Amino acid sequence: MDTPIIHVDMDAFFASVEMRDNPQYRGKPVIIGGDPRRDVRSVVSTASYEARKFGVHSAMPLMQAYRLCPQGIFLRGNMARYGEVSRQIMQIFARYTPLVEPLSVDEAFLDVSGCEGLFGPPVVIAARIQEDIEQELQLTASVGVAPNKFLAKLASDLEKPRGFTVIRPDEVEAVLTPLPVEKLWGVGEKTAVKLRSMGIDTVGQLASLPENLLTAAFGKMGAALRYLARGEDCRTVETSRAAKSISREITFPRDVTDMDRLQTVILELADDVACTLRASQFLAGTITLKLRYGNFETLTRQGPLPAPACLTMPIYNKALELLAKVNLQGRGIRLVGVGTGGLVKSQGSRQLSFFEDPGLAKEEKIAEAIDRVSARYGSGVVKRAALIKKNNTSRER
Repeated sequence: MDTPIIHVDMDAFFASVEMRDNPQYRGKPVIIGGDPRRDVRSVVSTASYEARKFGVHSAMPLMQAYRLCPQGIFLRGNMARYGEVSRQIMQIFARYTPLVEPLSVDEAFLDVSGCEGLFGPPVVIAARIQEDIEQELQLTASVGVAPNKFLAKLASDLEKPRGFTVIRPDEVEAVLTPLPVEKLWGVGEKTAVKLRSMGIDTVGQLASLPENLLTAAFGKMGAALRYLARGEDCRTVETSRAAKSISREITFPRDVTDMDRLQTVILELADDVACTLRASQFLAGTITLKLRYGNFETLTRQGPLPAPACLTMPIYNKALELLAKVNLQGRGIRLVGVGTGGLVKSQGSRQLSFFEDPGLAKEEKIAEAIDRVSARYGSGVVKRAALIKKNNTSRER
């Protein structure tokens, strides 16, 4: 194998972590995304394979998932916990190669060229990684081994769950030729419809077309599609992919006009974003507030923080400052989001002035304690008194 690339993709990651940590969920349809009785505009984040048998899949509206699987176990999820498990998975990868490119919390590319002398051929390394994950974390992963990134990712998806697929150089054409065009990176619903209108249903048919014909139909993307259809991908594993932003948003069951309610939700979102920043070891330099009205008109406001932060109150206070600059005019809010940008690694990046405020220094100690509790027992076990008080007041109204 010329450049041995491994792609590891965890199986129904969020749902699998929940089933591992909560034995009562095992073997049952677990759906991560929210409470269908309240979060009626939310979508499915992850569904266990038991839920998928009912037709439930990621990005599906939560209410549709509930109609398909009313007996399902619907959970909002615990991002702090998933982040902690993700770090454990990445630590397993790092045992075998320093060339690891995470794509998300639950999948990554590994370039194991040069590691054969220590751990054996790429196929052996991939098998050891899959076994380590299962034995140490009690989770399953699907693995693909191939000469390049595209083929490795394709391979890992062919036999889920707990799949193990190897595509060797002399097998590329035989594997790709019968596959539907949707299997190619970059071929979404619209592109697939256009390809099929041209009589192109399979990857093999696409690979046989002249490049100039595809370029005329799709521009530069046409040439890229042809390369992939022929199993060609010259991209290397990138170990320095930096996160650009971390954000959270919520869509309300009914449009919100109450300012207290809106501020409470912004505090909750700021708390969640801050937790994710700490779990990812990032500090944020800018804050973005996103608002969507009932008529789907969307606006955003952005501003810098006085110093890079990963604590709730600096993020929350900046979001409120941005909110004050918006003239809501009594209009109902359908969606609100809090985002962070200008991310820098937390080690060695924090400004000294950040600690001159004793209140923030105290909050950091509290945040560390909350993170430890949340990682072990789940998010929501510890709540801010302000959130409990505001939520109770909201219910009284």
